[in-house]
Amino acid sequence: MPAGLKQTSSVVAISSLTNETAPNTFSESRISLDLSPLDNEVFVVVAIDVNPSFPDALAGVDTATQACVSTTSRTTMGFIEDTNVLASGSTAIRAAGMVDGGVGFTQTSLETPPANLDYIGIIATNDFFLSIEGTGNLGAKAVGARIWGYRAKADANVFSALVQSEVLSA
Repeated sequence: MPAGLKQTSSVVAISSLTNETAPNTFSESRISLDLSPLDNEVFVVVAIDVNPSFPDALAGVDTATQACVSTTSRTTMGFIEDTNVLASGSTAIRAAGMVDGGVGFTQTSLETPPANLDYIGIIATNDFFLSIEGTGNLGAKAVGARIWGYRAKADANVFSALVQSEVLSA
C-alpha cells in the first residue's frame, strides 16, 4: 500500500472498448471511475491488459495498430515513455517491398507487473482514457482493455500532490 493511502475497496476489474471513428484516425474514449474528489478518493492500478486489433495484411504495405491507456486526455498516441501513459501496445505488419501480406510484430508494455510491485499507477482524477490509432489499414480498428485496481482514500497532502502531478503530465 502506498504511503498516505488507505484502501477502501477490494480489487475490481474495469473493461472497456474503443473504436476508431474512421480508419487510421486517432480515437479516444473517456472511462469514468466515479471517484469522489470531496473524499480524496483515488484509484490504485495494479495491472492492465491492452489488446489492439490486428492490422490489415496488405501486400506491399506496412500497417499497424497502436493503443494506450492514459491518466489524462491525449491528442496523439501515447507510449510507455510518456508520464501520463500507464500501458501501451502495438501490432504491426511489415510488408513494404513484399508481394505477400508481410511479417507481423507485437510490442506491449508489461501487462502484468512482477509480484514485488505494490501498484503500477495511481489515477487521482475521475477518468482515464483508452486510445487507438491505425496506420495504413483499410478498415477502422479497435482496442480492448482491462484495468485492475482498488479505490483508496488519500490524505489531503498526498491527494493534492497526485492531482497536480496528473494534471501537469497532460
